[in-house]
Amino acid sequence: MTQFIAALPSAVLNTILITILSLLAGSLLAVPLMLARISSSRALSRCAAVFIDVVRGVPPLVWIFIIYYGIKVGQFRFGTIETAVMGFGLISTAYLAEVYRGGYLAVHKGQFEAAMALALSRRSAFGAVLAPQAFRVALPGIVTYAIGLLKDTSIVSVIGVVDIVFVASSAARQPGADSMTPFFIAAALYLVLSVPLALASRGLERLFRKKVLA
Repeated sequence: MTQFIAALPSAVLNTILITILSLLAGSLLAVPLMLARISSSRALSRCAAVFIDVVRGVPPLVWIFIIYYGIKVGQFRFGTIETAVMGFGLISTAYLAEVYRGGYLAVHKGQFEAAMALALSRRSAFGAVLAPQAFRVALPGIVTYAIGLLKDTSIVSVIGVVDIVFVASSAARQPGADSMTPFFIAAALYLVLSVPLALASRGLERLFRKKVLA
């Protein structure tokens, strides 16, 4: 148990690091994917839709295995942390593109028409008028997804990432060890990390609802 407690700080940091980097990568890459999804080009929109459906249709664990065991050049193979970030970054891209699209579609079309009336270019109208409003609508969904991502990253322990679940499992397998206590501690840590995000999501949702009704 002493070794388990000593390993927890590093494990928690790895869990947070994978979550943040994956979410950051997904947040950035989801923008061009969302733009492709809403494009007037039927072929481009369809390709984006197929990509999103394929990524979301395959379990995260399978993507992790594909990247870790399937992508190998000679003796080169991605490390466990890199694999986790790449895998969940890919998954985040697909999910967040749909979250962004939902936010974009929620913006009234009159906003775009008003921007055009002000002689703004399509790019300026999107960047200065539509995107900020779409992001405001999508933000609660992004935070909600981040909570799920935090918990989903626990599966990377199967490839040896020293995260919260990995150290809990290792402690539980020790001869004569209490097999339940490490997992109760792991559950408590996930709650400590995820509950503030859940509260923030609800707070943002209430705030934005008040602004819309105001």
